[in-house]
Amino acid sequence: MLTNPSQALIRNSKYFHQHNVLVLNYEADTFAHQCLEFAENVTALALDFNHHLTLSSYANNKLQCYFGHQLPDSLVDTKFDTVIIYFAKAKPLMGYLLQLAAQHLRIDGQLMIVGENKGGIKSIDKLTPDYYSPPIKQDNARHCLVYVSYLTQVAPRLSISDWVSQYSLDTPQGKLQICNVVGVFSEKRLDQGTELLLLHLPNNLHGRVLDFGCGAGVITAALLKANPKLAMECIDINAMALLSCELTLAANNMHAKIYPSDGFHQIDGQFDAIISNPPFHDGLASTTDIATQFVKASAISLAPKGVWQIVANRHLPYADTIATHFGKVNVLAENNKYKLYFHQR
Repeated sequence: MLTNPSQALIRNSKYFHQHNVLVLNYEADTFAHQCLEFAENVTALALDFNHHLTLSSYANNKLQCYFGHQLPDSLVDTKFDTVIIYFAKAKPLMGYLLQLAAQHLRIDGQLMIVGENKGGIKSIDKLTPDYYSPPIKQDNARHCLVYVSYLTQVAPRLSISDWVSQYSLDTPQGKLQICNVVGVFSEKRLDQGTELLLLHLPNNLHGRVLDFGCGAGVITAALLKANPKLAMECIDINAMALLSCELTLAANNMHAKIYPSDGFHQIDGQFDAIISNPPFHDGLASTTDIATQFVKASAISLAPKGVWQIVANRHLPYADTIATHFGKVNVLAENNKYKLYFHQR
């Protein structure tokens, strides 16, 4: 089943007929594979690891699938006839995607942008850099808009440092430097949930510790600041978050294992501690399914005598789920927005 934006693109397949196509920030469907009915070749870059897994099983000699914040070094100078961008849910990310697209378009190459009406795509004309022609609306279908633009001049070379903000953060564990790449949650300041968690981090941790949904790596950096001997593992589904975490740890001269994982599916073994401000959004919508699956998988992955501590929005139904899988609910701290849950085996 194609998402609405993908269906809108299929309606407009005439624009990329027999083209070499690059698809950026695609959604959890097989559009890039179906695109081969019209295009000559397709290269697809996912910023969401789940979306990458959805498509990668269809890879063949005409469909190349990648996950990350940019294409691999071997393709850094590859040019395409058309680049398709799925409008980013985090609007600041669009500037990055537009410059990334320009690195891979030949002059006069075609840019297509698709997005849901409610997702902010109507602002695309204000977001598009001047090395593109003004984007023109070509279709309005499936509650989505499709715009077409063309690369009119060579764009500035993409530098990740141009898309990273860095700030100093005072935590109970000590001062940290935090690096945030555009599009990452709580990009310019510490969110209130993580702030509550840092105030109550356990100080007797040891061994292998998981930071689930690591984001910019704030929790991991705080834990390593307090105890550099921890064997930290940082997982996230988002490529920009993983890059942010990597940059944050490097800025603080810290080291951890950082890798993509769709939930707990890509991790092995058990952890002596799981510490997290877990995500509860899927796209534009809040969902309780993520919370339920996270708690269930945590209970399986927590070692004997292990520590499990998370912060969550008060309105999410964590208490019942925790009671089901851990047997007891301990609330260490709370405020008007968040609760801090704790369990030790």
